[in-house]
Amino acid sequence: MEKLRVGIIGATGMVGQRFALLLHNHPWFEVTALAASPRSAGLPYGEVMKDRWMMGAPLPESLKNLLVIDASDVDAVASQVDFVFSAVEMKKDEIFALEEAYARAECPVVSNNSAHRTTPDVPMLIPEVNHVHTEIIPLQRQRLGTKRGFIAAKSNCTIQSYVPALSPLLKYGLKDVLVCTYQAISGAGKTFETWPEIVDNIIPFVGVGEEEKAENEPLKIWGTINAQTGVIVNASNVNITAQCSRVPVADGHMAAVFMRFSGGTKPSREQIITDWNSFKSAPQELKLPSAPIQPLQYFEEEDFPQTRLHRNRENGMGFSLGRLRADSQYDYKFIGLSHNTLRGAAGGAVLVAELLRAKGYFGS
Repeated sequence: MEKLRVGIIGATGMVGQRFALLLHNHPWFEVTALAASPRSAGLPYGEVMKDRWMMGAPLPESLKNLLVIDASDVDAVASQVDFVFSAVEMKKDEIFALEEAYARAECPVVSNNSAHRTTPDVPMLIPEVNHVHTEIIPLQRQRLGTKRGFIAAKSNCTIQSYVPALSPLLKYGLKDVLVCTYQAISGAGKTFETWPEIVDNIIPFVGVGEEEKAENEPLKIWGTINAQTGVIVNASNVNITAQCSRVPVADGHMAAVFMRFSGGTKPSREQIITDWNSFKSAPQELKLPSAPIQPLQYFEEEDFPQTRLHRNRENGMGFSLGRLRADSQYDYKFIGLSHNTLRGAAGGAVLVAELLRAKGYFGS
């Protein structure tokens, strides 16, 4: 299989750096363009990142001499790639316009940003859950007037810790969900060195709009395509309320989840665990390179999953679950965990891109 040429827009930020590592030696993709703000443009990536590299592994040698391009120079980037990953750190309206400019320039965009997640004809993908939403892309292309160009978004990192676990349970009439999340500092682009205020501390606020995303994004993921209007219609049969906090953890978002089923019937604890452990979907069937072999894994140990022990399960692409038990007000409660900068950010976007390639959406 011939490798596709890939650009990283926002290559100097934490998520952009994670993309650089994940795409190094990727079997399907090869980084041929790195783009960032004008102040980095024209300089070798290795020089720009000399004092800014935050990853545990070293910067790939193959990228050190690539000259950084101004991300706003759409034609310059688009001419060197088959598609781009977007991880820019700009105002939301600026990201919205920039990503659409790339799409209209016939350069597909796989976005880690939130700007287009609510755009009705942009699929917001967790590949194991709503891979069928890729079918909206031809309708989006009609709106954009493009042949190749489109935008696909990865969902918020927060919801990765519970939406994949809830999705196999929708068939039982899932009705009400209460979730409290405990989110790592890397989700804010921080380390303990750059954010000493978080040490020995919990901040009961993650950012403006975070809880709204936690409540609303799952509804789009569980929604359906209306082919007549060319939009994804949000699900309306599940109610979600969320409280999000920032905790002194480097990587890994955890969620305490409470769930109630409608109609007075509910699955047994054993059935839920069976559904979780046996869950597989398109990424596993297609054998995508970044897909976890077992997406959902339930741990019977009372004190599992633990962030430090389990965030890297399946190379950081798996979802870890535990403490499923009856609740006095809801039907059940459980704990979910995912790696926020791997599955929840760059890794999740790479898996989206693999799905899109496997389904032929990067073709000419």
